[in-house]
Amino acid sequence: MKERVNALQVALNNEMKEHEFYLKNAERTKNPVGKAMFLQIGGEELEHYERLKQLHANWEKDKKWPATVPLKVKDTPVKDVLKNAAQKAPKTVKGDADDLKAISIAIEFEGKGAEYYAKLREESSDPQEKAFFNLLANIEHEHYVSLKDTEEYLTDPVSWFRTKERTHVDGA
Repeated sequence: MKERVNALQVALNNEMKEHEFYLKNAERTKNPVGKAMFLQIGGEELEHYERLKQLHANWEKDKKWPATVPLKVKDTPVKDVLKNAAQKAPKTVKGDADDLKAISIAIEFEGKGAEYYAKLREESSDPQEKAFFNLLANIEHEHYVSLKDTEEYLTDPVSWFRTKERTHVDGA
């Protein structure tokens, strides 16, 4: 049980650090696409933090998975954030070096987060607990994939649009 409480404490610390990181970068960036992505994921990390905080308190008190605390988290619309923000932004505005560095750090966070929650899922025997950590692992993975896509956009928006819009030059 102590092992589970410690694991939840690590997850809580990580979620709050990530939340603060995303908000700081949303405030810093001038790029509307980067700003939209940082704000979306930052908000989701705060929600994860709140759910994990409830879970942590219950584990410390009852030493088991809570039967009454609603521990679902909202699904992530993160993949739509990039598409929607990119449609409104100038098609040639790249991210600056700080944006690309922040995205790179965020990609690493999310990859490690997905692995960590998958590990907690695999270590659990409780079906509800397994499902909860599976959900978090999947959302962190979706953040990872969306951030990789954002990195591609911020590096070369023209090529990103060409790929996503499936336009091509055929000489006709």
